[in-house]
Amino acid sequence: MAHHESPGERLLHAHRALRKVPFGDFLFTLMVKQMIPYTGSVNPRVEVLEPGFARISIVQKRRLEQHLGSIHAIALMNVAEFASGAAMTTALPAGYRGIVTHIGIDYFKKARGKVTAESRPELPDLTVEGEYDFFSTLTDASGAMVARATVRWKLGPIPPKAAAQGAV
Repeated sequence: MAHHESPGERLLHAHRALRKVPFGDFLFTLMVKQMIPYTGSVNPRVEVLEPGFARISIVQKRRLEQHLGSIHAIALMNVAEFASGAAMTTALPAGYRGIVTHIGIDYFKKARGKVTAESRPELPDLTVEGEYDFFSTLTDASGAMVARATVRWKLGPIPPKAAAQGAV
């Protein structure tokens, strides 16, 4: 991968390359867990990753449950933020960055079994730095919405000092 690629382009490149090999989804999940340990704690599976769109699922396991026997609220928030971040990062052109400044989530019903988070942000004018809200919806295997997250992103050009240091 070339160094001039944006973080989103690198993520897409890795996802596309690994999907072509046996156990590629598993290898991509391992890579995510290594790069973003907390996100990896819910064992997310990236089902679809395209520029500006992500579909990521988690499956109910005892370690993700709370005392009511359903998936813990923060595990749901985790996968919602990951879907938003994956979709946002792959939508941003080189030279721009997004930083989460706020996240909120509304829960509609207990989350059980497989839960899928989807996010499809539509980018605003990026020439001026600003904060924008985008959404991730979480549905269960029946298609019922279990939660909806609002993720606020500060979007804008990467400052010259950060770009020179390789930070985004």
